[in-house]
Amino acid sequence: MNEPKVAQLKIRRGGPNDAIQHEEFQFPFEDGQSVLDALRWIRGNRDSTLAVRYSCISANACKECVMRIDGRTAYACTTPLQTGAMLIEPLPNKRLIRDLVTDTLPPDERLTPNTAK
Repeated sequence: MNEPKVAQLKIRRGGPNDAIQHEEFQFPFEDGQSVLDALRWIRGNRDSTLAVRYSCISANACKECVMRIDGRTAYACTTPLQTGAMLIEPLPNKRLIRDLVTDTLPPDERLTPNTAK
């Protein structure tokens, strides 16, 4: 019987005012699984507080899972898992909300509080 493959994700955690911290998770996987599969598994089985954004089910909102994976900007849904360690970080040029979630909307599309009285 074959040994299961294991990926190790080193994930940037925290908010915009927190010191940069990384947390490591191991994920058993099969060929064909993506980084997003691992992040969803971690959220469901190890740490429900992990903030990650994706909208694969609502086809009109793709591009939600874009992040830095091993130093390159990529979609978590199309990046295959690899054995060994992978570094997962939020986009560096966007406002960090928490963990892997950044503000990806252009400024003119953001909701703003109604200031009319």
